[in-house]
Amino acid sequence: MLPPVLVVGTLAAATVALHVRDPHEQGAWGECPTQALLGVNCPGCGGLRAVNSLSNLRLIDAASSNLMFVASLPLIAYVFARWSIGRWTGRSWAPADQNLTRWAVVLAVLLVVFTVLRNMTVGSWLAP
Repeated sequence: MLPPVLVVGTLAAATVALHVRDPHEQGAWGECPTQALLGVNCPGCGGLRAVNSLSNLRLIDAASSNLMFVASLPLIAYVFARWSIGRWTGRSWAPADQNLTRWAVVLAVLLVVFTVLRNMTVGSWLAP
């Protein structure tokens, strides 16, 4: 399992790369395979642009690129903090299996709803 310092370093390097090479420019980071093959926006579409906007302190632009990603950042930070503390103290950080399964199902349903909505006319405002 990776140490927290390595994970933070990798995320920082990726954020710097996205800050320096703007994904808002056409073809800067390639094309989303789901968009290219199926012609639909996946739940991750716009994520690189959202990270770039966040690294430039433009929260509204980030939310416009991928609202699900931006909305999930507090949860991601919480889970990472729990994982880091668990790694440093040697204690388990994960919730009980039953709770983990429930949260995984909730997350999967939210991602499916988000994906369907952002590809429909009524949810076009969610598209990147």
